Amino acid sequence: MDLKQIFRTPNPIIGVVHLLPLPTSPRWGGNLKAVIDRAEQEATALASGGVDGIMVENFFDAPFTNSQVDPAVVSAMTLVVDRVMNLVTLPVGINVLRNDAHSAIAIASCVKAQFIRVNVLTGVMATDQGLIEGQAHQLLRYRRELGSDIKILADVLVKHARPLGSPNLTTAVQDTIERGLADAVILSGWATGSPPSLEDLELAKAAASDTPVFIGSGASWENISTLMQAADGVIVSSSLKRHGKREQAVDPIRVSQFVEAMRHSISGKLQPHPMSSIKLHS
Repeated sequence: MDLKQIFRTPNPIIGVVHLLPLPTSPRWGGNLKAVIDRAEQEATALASGGVDGIMVENFFDAPFTNSQVDPAVVSAMTLVVDRVMNLVTLPVGINVLRNDAHSAIAIASCVKAQFIRVNVLTGVMATDQGLIEGQAHQLLRYRRELGSDIKILADVLVKHARPLGSPNLTTAVQDTIERGLADAVILSGWATGSPPSLEDLELAKAAASDTPVFIGSGASWENISTLMQAADGVIVSSSLKRHGKREQAVDPIRVSQFVEAMRHSISGKLQPHPMSSIKLHS
């Protein structure tokens, strides 16, 4: 996966848009316009702050299913992602929680998004949704049927889960890449907001060889310089919210602060961000 070709930088920052509850979820508020408005505001804040890509996910639909989401969720996410892509020029990705990679790649194919996140691509994980089995064989064949080149960013030993069995990190990374054909791998801490250790990132990077390794949780402006010693990019959400609270909206000031810390960690000086990432409509 050529990160520079997709994100215009070899070390991308992917900011996350946490969608408000969608139709059929327990906390659905009955107002899709409110969901769209919030998503557009957060995407604008992320783009203005200088991130290199945006991930859209149905974070507030918890509790999640361990299989396919309801068709209404797919419909709503397709509409929201299309609106976001018409607003910003950044690469956009999709994560349909908990692990509906088929719906994610279907949405991405329809709206021409560039990547998806898959929590469990290979292996079997015990989660709060029950056992989740990786479906790499089906997903990769479906991508081929769609005639798509959408990139698959796959978690390794994903957060909020435990492997069935005891695979070590090196083996898990290698299997995800060599047997699951992931385009990039993601390493997280044990839960949302918890960072991976530098030691685990170093092990993952060594096992991944030329395949990009992303930090998948817990990154902040305070720790990013340490974590980026052994990673290629970062997916960041909670620390970009007001007061660092995940239920709050994205704070443009915190985005800029994080981006500056990230750029300094890579080059030792602030790098100018290429052009504006927000579309201007007459």
